[in-house]
Formats: sequence, C-alpha cells, structure tokens
Amino acid sequence: APSGRRRRREGAGGAAPRPAGGPGPSVRPPGADNAPGPHAAAGPAARGISSELTPPADAAPLPSEEEGSQRSGSGSRRQGGRAATGRGAAVRPALGAAGAEEGGGGGGGGRSSPAGPGGGHPRGPTPRRALPVYTLNLRLVWPLVTGFCTALLCLYQALRGGAAGEGAAEAGSVPLLKGSALLLLGCLLARCCGGGGGPRPGGVRAAAAGGSLRSALESFYGRQLRLSPHVLGHSKAHVGRVVAELVRAAKAQGLQPGPLALSLRGDFVRIGSAYEQHKVRSPDCFDILVPLRLPPHLEPQPRSAEGLGTCGAFVCGLRARAGWPRRYRPFAEGFCVELQGRSHLSSGLVLRWFQGHLQRCLGAVRYRLQDRCRISLSACPGRPPTLHIVPCSDYVCCHISMAVRLIPAIPLGDALYLTALPPEGPQGPLAPEALWGLNASRQEQRLLSWLKEQAPASSCHLKCLQILKGLRDLRGQGLEEPFSSQWGRVLSSYVLKTALFSLLLQGPLEAWDERFLVERLEDLVLYLRDCLRKQVLMHFFLGNASLPEAVALPRFLKEAAPVNLLAAFDGATLDLAAFQLINTWFQAPHIIRMYSSPRYLRPAPTPCRHVAEARQEPLEE
Repeated sequence: APSGRRRRREGAGGAAPRPAGGPGPSVRPPGADNAPGPHAAAGPAARGISSELTPPADAAPLPSEEEGSQRSGSGSRRQGGRAATGRGAAVRPALGAAGAEEGGGGGGGGRSSPAGPGGGHPRGPTPRRALPVYTLNLRLVWPLVTGFCTALLCLYQALRGGAAGEGAAEAGSVPLLKGSALLLLGCLLARCCGGGGGPRPGGVRAAAAGGSLRSALESFYGRQLRLSPHVLGHSKAHVGRVVAELVRAAKAQGLQPGPLALSLRGDFVRIGSAYEQHKVRSPDCFDILVPLRLPPHLEPQPRSAEGLGTCGAFVCGLRARAGWPRRYRPFAEGFCVELQGRSHLSSGLVLRWFQGHLQRCLGAVRYRLQDRCRISLSACPGRPPTLHIVPCSDYVCCHISMAVRLIPAIPLGDALYLTALPPEGPQGPLAPEALWGLNASRQEQRLLSWLKEQAPASSCHLKCLQILKGLRDLRGQGLEEPFSSQWGRVLSSYVLKTALFSLLLQGPLEAWDERFLVERLEDLVLYLRDCLRKQVLMHFFLGNASLPEAVALPRFLKEAAPVNLLAAFDGATLDLAAFQLINTWFQAPHIIRMYSSPRYLRPAPTPCRHVAEARQEPLEE
C-alpha cells in the first residue's frame, strides 16, 4: 500500500529528488523532532489504539493528498519493520511535518514551536476572567430616580405652560406639586419596605468591625507596645546599681558640709511607668526621685499658689524652729527668693545646685563603673539632669542604652515630695524659679496595688492605658505644628492615668476583664472626650474626698484645694484635641497600619544572650 501511494504521488505531481547519498541515518524528514521514537511506535500493545489514531486537540489537521505530494517524500521511504507498524506510525510523522510547516513559515525544515505542559500552547490555556457583578445601591438609585422624574415633570409643565398660556401654567402647577409629592412618597416607601424586608446586616457588620478592631489592637499591643519582663527586669536592676553608686558618692562628697548646705539624704525613689507596669515600647527611659536634706532646724512649709495667679503649683516657705537666726542668711541668699516679704525655697536655684553637684561627683563613679558601662550627664536649663548609661561588654546582656532622669525632691513626709515644675508648666505672675509641683507617685503606686488586688486576675485596665498611649503617639506623628506639641501635653501620660483612675472607681471592677477590652477602651476614650469638651479634669488626689477608705491619704492632700489639670489650655486647643482623639479611635486600625512602617518604628532591642543560650541548651544535649 505505501508503494502504490508513492507511485500515484509521483505520477500526479512528480517525485521529490532523492538525496545523492541515499537515505541514511543523518537524513531526517521534516518534523522529525516531533516524531515519536522507535519505542513509542510499538503499536497498540504499548499505547491504546484510540490514542494512536486520535490526534491531540491542539495538533494541526491531517494533510490532504495534494499537500502530501508537495512535501518531501523522505518520510515515506521507510522500509522493513518501520513500514509494517501500521497506520498509527505513519500518522505521527505527517502531524510532525505539518507542525513544522506552520512553525517554520512553510520552509519545510524548521522546528516546531515548543509545546507547553501537556502538549498544548507554550503559555498554557488562557484563563477566563470572571465577569464583574454589579448590584444597585438603593440609597443612591431612589434619589436619582426621584430627581430625574421631577426634572421631567418640570420640563413637561414648562413646555405645556408655554404653549397653552399663563392660565394653563397656573392650572398645571398643582399637578406638578402632586406628582413631586407622590414620587417622594414612593421613594420613602420603597426605602422603608426594602430595609424591613429581611434581617439588616448592621449587626453582622458591627460584629465584624468589632472583631477586626480587637485583632488590630491586640496585634499592635503585642508587636509594638508590650515589653519583655526579662528585658525590663534587667534594665531596672542595672539602673538601680548605677544610681545607687552615684547617690552614695554624691552624699559622701558634700561641697559645703555643715548647717548651711543642701545634701542628699542617701536614698532614691523609683517612680514612673517603668515601675508601675504600664511602660510601652522599650525600657530605655526611667525616672528617679533623689530626696534632698535641708539644713538642720529648717522645715518646709508648702502652700498652694492658686491665690497668687497660678493653678496647680505650690510655693515652699521655710520655717526655723528657733526663729530665723542670722546664721541661716547665707543659705537663704544661695537657695531662696523673696515673696511677699518672706524667704521661699527656689526650685530653680536648687535644681542648678543639684546639677553641678552630680557633675562633680561623676568622675569617681565613672572610674568605678568603667568595666560595666559608660555614663555621662546632660542638663538643660530648667530641667532635671539626665544620666545616660551605655553598657559595656556583657554586663547588661540586653545591650540597651538607657536615659535616667534624676529629679531632686524636697520631702514633705507621708511619701509626698516637692519637685521643680517644667518650663511648659502653668505660668503666672510669680517667677518660675519660685514654684514647685507636688509629686504623689508613691500614692499612685499604692492605689495601683490596691486596684490589682480588687480587680480580676485578667484585668485589662493597664493594657487599656498602654494601648491608648500608643495610639496617642502614633496620631501625634501625623499632626502638624503647633498643635503637634500641644497634643502630647494635653494628653500626657499623667492625664491619661488620672482619667483611668476616675473611670475605674465609677463602676464595678469585674467589668474590666480581658474579654471586654474594646468596650473598656472605648469607655476611656469617651470619658476623655467629655472631659476635654467640658475643659475639666480634676487632680485625682488633691481635694478628692471620694477615694476608697482602703487608700489612706495624708492630711495635706485631703485639705488641699482641687486642681483642674486642663486649666492651662485654651478652649480651642481642647476642642481640637477632643476631635482628634475620637477620630483616632474611629480610625485606629488605619492609623496602626499607616504609622507601623519600619521608618516610624524604633529598632527592637537585641535579644538577651542568656535567653539565647538557654534556648540552645536542649539542642546541644
């Protein structure tokens, strides 16, 4: 059969010229690259008959007799067992030749395009795009339909009135109003019927929004706010050792020993968020009170400066037990100012002496601690000095550079202290150097300890304070001056803590369980918003008669006049702060995503070497 077909092709169109060397192993027919090998042409025993005879779906069609006569006949000159393998073996070279002719542009000798996976197109099947499905928003459709129909009625009445005269226009005004009213009524009825036809998705959306807010707040707290107890403990211990060395050296090295000099009492008081378990981000800033000792036979007499035009500040008078002898005049000239004919202790002069005294004692302490850390002291006018600690070698395994604010304090008894007011504090007609602020940090720590005992074990009141402080810091990065600096002062950590104390004592402490984190945080935001709008947030300890009996307060605090913490700010600033606060709460997930990029985040502290070694010990065993 193959020989007869070859003779018919040569008679019709002439046979292709035979190569000079004859058919050899180096001569390959067109399309031989796609032709199956000798093992693939084993017949139906190796592959099914249907697979032998059925071409692939994406293969070229079988060539006709005329197309076969125009192609090279080298593929038909097979002999012996190759010709006896049947029709299936003859189909595949023809398919390969056709594929080569399409890929090579009819040259006959080109290779076919490489097949993709499964023998299809090299790039695979083109995926079908799903057609977008649009749904009508009834809240927009019905007003548009009503307005369009009203416009058509107006146009119709205008054209009708112009043709029929003024009388017809006046007569047609009543149907116009009736038609508009009917359209409006139909719009309202359709919206009401459409809204009440089934369960409204508001509850589901609110629940989903609450879940997303809870997850965003939890992620924000875990990644950026929460401190490692191990790192915090190491940092506090190291700060305690360094400050103890400095205070001991400053106490022993008095410049003016005797009755006319200030001196250090020899101890220090740890205060601030790091010691109250609500510090955020990194344990790199600490506050330490350094109590001072007045000369013998001198006692402080604090009184409120509210009558002198300043709210929330105090002046510190001095009283000598045996009168004001002449020998105390040098001390008064060096540390006191005259107010209303009396000598009062000056916060500015005391702060200046404290800075110089610590600076002179720093050399001996630096030499003693040179193997542990490098320390330096910086001071700004009107502010307490800051001790900078940079760890050396592996003494502090967490390798965190720390800044410790050393605040000189005049003890009043009952764990109360007078400290210098910051420069941005409340100002009045008095000189800032004559004013003091009252520090009740020890009373706050006692209150927090009592709340911890009364609240559930899984209480979230400190977590709410930390999250709110974190949101305040993130929102402050997107504000512009001058309000950006006012934002941090209005919502200072002390203001946030005071609002939390007030809210905790208003309701049952069982409501502050961890399960109600979002609800309690929202209550705190709303309470702060109301305080800012009313421009009133009273000091929690001064003049507060509603404290629980378990929290014992000194007599001085009970008899003091109430102090409004927001009295130093104008109404416009407080209104803008209230608006930004509630806006921050509503957009909390968006603000967290926006300002959580690496350029806004602080570098994470280096993991502790001892923790890493502890984790590797089981692996080594």
